[in-house]
Amino acid sequence: MKKEIEVALSGLKTEADCQAFHVAWLGKDGRITAAVQGLRNLPHEERAKAGQELNILKRETEASFFKRQEGIKQAAADAKLMNDKLVDITIPPIGEVKGSLHPITRVMREVEEAFASMGFIIEDGNEIATEDENFTFLNIPHSHPARDIQDTFWLSNGNVLRTHTTAMQNGLLQKYGPECRVLFPGRCYRNENLDASHDMAFFQVDGIMVNKDISIANLIYFMKTALSAVFKKDIAVRLRPGFFPFTEPSFELDASCAFCEAKGCSTCKQSGWIEFCGCGMIHPNVLRMANIDPEVYQGFAFGFGLTRLAMLKFGVSDIRVFNSGDVEKLKAVG
Repeated sequence: MKKEIEVALSGLKTEADCQAFHVAWLGKDGRITAAVQGLRNLPHEERAKAGQELNILKRETEASFFKRQEGIKQAAADAKLMNDKLVDITIPPIGEVKGSLHPITRVMREVEEAFASMGFIIEDGNEIATEDENFTFLNIPHSHPARDIQDTFWLSNGNVLRTHTTAMQNGLLQKYGPECRVLFPGRCYRNENLDASHDMAFFQVDGIMVNKDISIANLIYFMKTALSAVFKKDIAVRLRPGFFPFTEPSFELDASCAFCEAKGCSTCKQSGWIEFCGCGMIHPNVLRMANIDPEVYQGFAFGFGLTRLAMLKFGVSDIRVFNSGDVEKLKAVG
């Protein structure tokens, strides 16, 4: 299978080829999935080794496929630019004014790089979610009071503008199965009254890791490592009890203040700690709804605001600056 996959990958030229490859090898009815399901037909003493080899093959195939797919997308974009008669990309910038990345984009890329270096797959998703994706699959049934906390934009067809990136969790658990590391950032929406700390459109990032024998210690390690990479200094973390319907147990994670070395300042309100994100072990009901056996597999999940992280990192006191389109203010931020 590995040799066949290598040949198939080398033959990918277009997005259509990539889609066909994904269906044939990595999809629900793909050959790798079928091979995994076929493990039950092996003698018991052979299953563990074969299962381990298949997991390695799956991860290597996914990594090679996504790298190849990204290259094809970039090549197509470059070709379109070169063939566009109305745009001459060889013209140098006029004067000294040059474009730059938005502060939130910069922070998002730093977070993605930190988690990608630890083996996480970076995913994107739809900003429109079904009611089940946004609530039910996250252990928030129709009568649950947590629905009232999130002032949701409902669409006429019953879907919603996702209120949190956690809405992608069920789909990604089903896509990658019970052994995965996935990070999924993106824009979210809530019907907020606009002020210095609230906006109706903002960015979040969620992450999940599922496997056998995953513990809270794994969660602490990955969060500490990622935050230290983003702030470019050693960051300590601590957990406090919390509540989220989709995790059990649930925690609030605090990070040591990177601006005063945890000595106390106005940013951390003299406490030395900054309340950073919600996290915990994925609730067994959430795993079951993704067709994962919680008696065999465990995992952790976390989610935090990229917009809030950008505010902290760049010292921005008004969240509305990021969506203002005010180039002068945005240049002053970075």
